[in-house]
Amino acid sequence: MIGRWLRRGLTLALVVSLALTLYAGARIWADPALSPYRDAAAREIEATLDRHLADLAPTAIPDRIAARLAEDPRNWIALDALDALAQERGQTLPPDLRAAFDAARAEDAGFFANAANCAACAYDPAACALSNVFLCHAPIALTPIGDMAAITRGAIAYMAGEAVDRIDVTLAIVGLGATVTVVASGGTSLVAKAGASGLKLARNMGRLSPRLNATLARAATDGVDWMALRRAGSMDDIAASLRADAFAPVVSIAADLERVRAATDTTTALHLLPLVDDATDATRLARAAEALGPRITARAEVLGKSRLLRATVRLTDTAFALIGGLMGLILSAGVLIANALQTRLYAALRRAAIRAAADP
Repeated sequence: MIGRWLRRGLTLALVVSLALTLYAGARIWADPALSPYRDAAAREIEATLDRHLADLAPTAIPDRIAARLAEDPRNWIALDALDALAQERGQTLPPDLRAAFDAARAEDAGFFANAANCAACAYDPAACALSNVFLCHAPIALTPIGDMAAITRGAIAYMAGEAVDRIDVTLAIVGLGATVTVVASGGTSLVAKAGASGLKLARNMGRLSPRLNATLARAATDGVDWMALRRAGSMDDIAASLRADAFAPVVSIAADLERVRAATDTTTALHLLPLVDDATDATRLARAAEALGPRITARAEVLGKSRLLRATVRLTDTAFALIGGLMGLILSAGVLIANALQTRLYAALRRAAIRAAADP
């Protein structure tokens, strides 16, 4: 009797869990605005990352500084941020590491070293160090002059029968604002234009992830009617050669990059760009930058991309309902299966005992 009522109760629990799971899943499926995640508030982002920092080993920051000092060229955006984080945490660097840090700074801050790097950077963005890219190359690259130069280079290459860097031309088009009429409006267009110039510079410096490069390549291939673009004689003609749906991810990423730059600075935004693989990463990075400001750099260095971006989202009540339903479903099903197996085992044992007793 007790076993029968137990099975009925478990069956009822299974049905209720299944109903809750299907209901929560259907709500998320039917309403695109209903997400299992919500944006974390700035104070929530800070609190989460502070907890992660508190769990770090005492050697985490010194080890990261030592690794950065061993690079060539050295990334002083990261190094200065890590040094500031150590001071913020009340952590004194080992004397030998402090001496190496100061010696490296003195070496890299020399006039002739900067002059040589600046000359190379002005000619080739790939040779730019983050610490002086804004001074040496960005005054051209982050303005319409750089965008016009990219389109001109593409046209010259096409006329000469050479390969055209379609991604560079595509980002220049966004930077010049030719996509305003098809993918952006109002303030968003201005933000996207600025961010696109930053994306173009970062790509030329080799600071984009493979997945982000692939996204840009798809937009360049699918989003532009290249035959129409080659005949374009005005910005209206350029805009008419574009497809909005293919450009939407690029515009979104460009706008979020500009949010990162506005919350920090240009060199920090370029430094953080390798963390971005897609539009979702870009949005979460922008949210973290707006919550943390320049402090985001050191936290990205010691905590890594996963923990940094994960801190910008929280589960919603709908997600908890879905998780609760799934857990109840799995637990109820597991108990029912175990009960059924137990019943079968007991029945088999009883039959075996009866047969044994009947045998002489």
